[in-house]
Amino acid sequence: MPFIKTDFPDLVIFEPRIFEDDRGYFYESFNANTFVEAGITRPFVQDNQALSSYGVLRGLHYQVGDFAQAKLVRVIQGEVLDVVVDIRPDSPMYGKSFGVVLSEENKKQMYVPRGFAHGYVVLSETAIFFYKCDNFYSKESEGGLLFNDPKLGIDWKIDVEKAILSEKDVIQPLLGEHREFF
Repeated sequence: MPFIKTDFPDLVIFEPRIFEDDRGYFYESFNANTFVEAGITRPFVQDNQALSSYGVLRGLHYQVGDFAQAKLVRVIQGEVLDVVVDIRPDSPMYGKSFGVVLSEENKKQMYVPRGFAHGYVVLSETAIFFYKCDNFYSKESEGGLLFNDPKLGIDWKIDVEKAILSEKDVIQPLLGEHREFF
């Protein structure tokens, strides 16, 4: 199976098999049967793509209630540090973060189950970030955590004082003051 388990229940890294030769490469970035065999059965219903430059930090975001989302995230061009925080109240990993570098070179993907706040920072000159969602976006169901919450202790691998953030991301609440996932 091309899935690597993490210490977080249901959070996995997907490493596709890559076929390279003098023409370039080929790989299967998604196959529903492969994911179902790994226990990931909800269908994806929305694809999103974002282009960002070095230092752009997006997150930490999530959706609540009926609009909660699982995501399959990857980088098409460039490199990012992808970070999640477990906000499932009954999880043994509640409030803990996990990060992995996703890049066009390593072609890794991360399956982010429902109940995680998600964000990323661009480490290359530019990056194209792509993700599948198993539920539709709802503005009324948005939640977030402050990216530099000291309780989370996330090392974003850049000088966060120079991070490029949206107005929304600089005013997100701290862990414990955030909108509950359920």
